[in-house]
Amino acid sequence: MKRVELLAPAGDYKAFAGAIHAGADAVYLGGPRFGARAYAQNFTEEEVCRAVRYAHLFGRRVYLTLNTLMKESEMEQLYDYLCPFYEAGLDGVIVQDMGVAAYVRRQFPEMELHISTQAAVTGRYGAGLLKEAGAVRIVPARELSLQEIRHMKEDTGLEIETFIHGAVCYCYSGQCLFSSMLGGRSGNRGRCAQPCRLPYSGQGAFKKEELYPLSLKDMCTIEHIPELIEAGIDSFKIEGRMKKAEYAAGVTAIYRNYIDRYYANPEGTFEVEEKDLEHLKSLYIRSGLQDGYYHRHNGREMVTLRQPGYAGSDEVLLQDIRERYLEKELQLPVRMKAFLRPGEPAVLSLTCRDVTVEVEGMIVQEAQKRPLTREDIVKQFQKTGETAFWCEDIQIQTEGEVFLPVKALNELRREAFFRLEEKLLAGSIRVRPKPIGQEKVMSEQTVQCNDGANPIRIEVLHISQALAALKEPGLDRLYLPAECFQTKHTENGIGIGSVLAQVELYRRENPGFSFYMALPYIFRERSERFMEEVWRNLQIPQVDGVLVRNLEEIGWLRDRNYQKAIQTDAGLYVWNREAERFFGGLSAEVTLPYELSRKELKLLNLAGKEMIVYGRTPLMVTANCVRKTLEQCILDSSTEKKAGEFYQLTDRYRKNFPVRTNCEHCYNVIYNSVPTSLHHFAEKIKEWKQTALRFAFTTENAAETEMLTRFLKEVYRENIPDSEDRIGEYTSVYFKRGVE
Repeated sequence: MKRVELLAPAGDYKAFAGAIHAGADAVYLGGPRFGARAYAQNFTEEEVCRAVRYAHLFGRRVYLTLNTLMKESEMEQLYDYLCPFYEAGLDGVIVQDMGVAAYVRRQFPEMELHISTQAAVTGRYGAGLLKEAGAVRIVPARELSLQEIRHMKEDTGLEIETFIHGAVCYCYSGQCLFSSMLGGRSGNRGRCAQPCRLPYSGQGAFKKEELYPLSLKDMCTIEHIPELIEAGIDSFKIEGRMKKAEYAAGVTAIYRNYIDRYYANPEGTFEVEEKDLEHLKSLYIRSGLQDGYYHRHNGREMVTLRQPGYAGSDEVLLQDIRERYLEKELQLPVRMKAFLRPGEPAVLSLTCRDVTVEVEGMIVQEAQKRPLTREDIVKQFQKTGETAFWCEDIQIQTEGEVFLPVKALNELRREAFFRLEEKLLAGSIRVRPKPIGQEKVMSEQTVQCNDGANPIRIEVLHISQALAALKEPGLDRLYLPAECFQTKHTENGIGIGSVLAQVELYRRENPGFSFYMALPYIFRERSERFMEEVWRNLQIPQVDGVLVRNLEEIGWLRDRNYQKAIQTDAGLYVWNREAERFFGGLSAEVTLPYELSRKELKLLNLAGKEMIVYGRTPLMVTANCVRKTLEQCILDSSTEKKAGEFYQLTDRYRKNFPVRTNCEHCYNVIYNSVPTSLHHFAEKIKEWKQTALRFAFTTENAAETEMLTRFLKEVYRENIPDSEDRIGEYTSVYFKRGVE
């Protein structure tokens, strides 16, 4: 049976050493840049290389977190940044950005490519795409069930790494813009300010009570180790690069013990001792424990509704951890042989495992006064100091009375240990690769209108909004959610047939107009039956293409050889030209991301792209349901509440955040309290002639949708002066400043 890897976090070298000493098979850590924990102490370049060498001496592995989105201006730094780690033998990198993934695969082919949970991989279709792109391991979305993880493993053969302990994000990782929108600290750049840990009030009985409905309890799965192993998971990951070394070592030690217990007797009874559960609870746990999403889709029991602070730690336990794992180094046993003959070089031979090195030193002299005794020689050669070795056995052979200065003995010993370490590590040391340029260039598509203006596209959530928008002539595209295409879906008795008929009429009067289906933000196994109906609806003649929100949908469409146009949405991030090329090979068009500033966007190839210039930004996409946590599930309710209606969260500044419940796929979308609007920058944006502009309507009613469509089109097409009164309160924060 292949043994599962125990993967521990390290925020600094002390935590790294503690995790290795406590039994971690591998450690993940961040270098000085580009990791998703920008506020951790992190490692210097020298410390990363030192950690790799130390880990490899003891048969362990090191993975570097490269799991942030990278701006185009940063991509040129990536080669020089990674080269020292690659040469040192770094085992793999953990990546979110698909452009970075493509770059690493091309430039550093001998280093493993792992896809971060930040990429929100939710199934076999997306995982299959990433396997084609060179990934060997997937860290899927934390929200997946054990069955979904098992199926992903069986269908793709990829290594699967999942979280087993530590803090859990409320949002599907990588799909959270809450922190960056509110304060400029982007989770996609490792700077999350954790707005999910702040208080909010809801509706009804919770309107005046501040609770913490977005704060999940920390995860602990130690009691599920047998079934997690038997599900085929390859690596058990402990969260916690921001936490102390005592946490990394202490949690690792306990999980190491129980993993080993399981393998010692897989058929036996598996029980976790109460004292070990108490130890885990006392190691920097936030207000209670739960066992994650492996056996549930969501639930109030997963959430810390009251103050989600950290529980205190047992100082006696922490001191014990320090003494066991933090205050000593691991060492390998070495057998020594020394040969000292007058008139010949001194020779020291070291053997570790099956590796032997032999080193010559100074010429041995005949003793004139005080000869070297065996004890003198042993004393100097056994001083292994800060090396990773200790002397298990030593044999000394001398002829007659010999002499060497102590300095010469020490230099011989140091050189021998240096060469032994180099030989032990020789298999992992690499040669710096030659930089490889990107030859494939994505063709510059044009989406320019007949009159040379920017194409105007409309995204809606409801049929009523679609019909209202189509009253305005001169639009170029309409996006309607896939749920609206269902025959059972009607709004005030109006169904998809009315929209299709209106699209036909609109197209006759507006040549070049296209109609796209917008797929769900999340596609998981529970959506398979729904997607079968989606496939039939995609064949409707009026439907010209599809807007996809995740890798799973792209893979699913490719698996079915879909021939119409595919466009990726803003959550499939294009922050750099490498990402442009990646998604350009999978789709006809891409949507520009929310978080880049105007200056940063201009570094991309804007031809053929689409930019969202109006609409409430989706701040979170979540498996847990705010309404279910604070009230009850709509599907279990006897009231007239409908799926798709907006719930409302209110923060401590009395800002209201609409929450849309998608019961078809069981996820929430939490939108910003105000829309983003770039109408003040219309003259600048209109200079980007081949960039399409999208107006995205969410909470607006039909009349507001009609009015705003007309107004915004006039601003961007007809040079009508803008008016604050027509938009109301709004933000343009990203376009002006971007994120750090």
